[in-house]
Amino acid sequence: MEPNGVIPIRLLEGDPTARWLKAAYADLRRSPGVSLSYGLALSLLSWIVTLAIIADERWFLLLPLLGGFMFLAPLIAVGLYEASRRHEAGLPVTIVDALSAVRRNAGQIALMGLVLALFFLAWTRIALLLFALFFGSAPPPVADLFGAIFLTTDNLAFVLLSNAVGLVLAAVVFAISAISIPMLLDRDVDVVTAIATSVRACRANWQIMIGWAALIVLIIGLGAITFYVGLAVAYPLIGHATWAAYRELVPRGPLDPAG
Repeated sequence: MEPNGVIPIRLLEGDPTARWLKAAYADLRRSPGVSLSYGLALSLLSWIVTLAIIADERWFLLLPLLGGFMFLAPLIAVGLYEASRRHEAGLPVTIVDALSAVRRNAGQIALMGLVLALFFLAWTRIALLLFALFFGSAPPPVADLFGAIFLTTDNLAFVLLSNAVGLVLAAVVFAISAISIPMLLDRDVDVVTAIATSVRACRANWQIMIGWAALIVLIIGLGAITFYVGLAVAYPLIGHATWAAYRELVPRGPLDPAG
């Protein structure tokens, strides 16, 4: 493992998000089978979870789980980071390479996954508690869910409080995971170093990273509201773009692995 220490970061100028998305599109075109397989699998999983929730008549879980997905998304995309890394190194990319990527730094990536899972569990518990406090044991029918929450002022406190809590948790998760998992995949560093580097990169480039976070939510949101069909492209695009962001924010070090 690389010696612990402060890993340098870059201060970026202008808005690099267009470059990141352009690089992501190029990676997607280089290995469409791998990238779109990832996206299609996520779309299918989203449908399975949604149908299971509706069949169990626990539809009120949909919004918390959709928000919570953003907490786990950086970890699920590890195979997409590996595809981009291999493209960059001039190596072939297969679905086996993507699915086995975690083995490059398995212990530390698993620890990062545990951190993100704890945030996911915290958010879902808080969201369900808030829902119970405001709606009790008789939530509105599924057909009236959107209107009851967003189209009246009766539940304005619920909307404001749940969004405020979600925003705080999402900001923390984004700061610690913006580039930490690509770094764990690329370098033999520990999870604390990766998280610290991600937080410093976000703080030093806060305007760019706030815009990037908003764009991620927009793109994934558009993929979700198309009944998850758009996720098949939106998710791999964001995954590959995250690798491009990592490469710009963290200069290569002398101990970077070659392949």
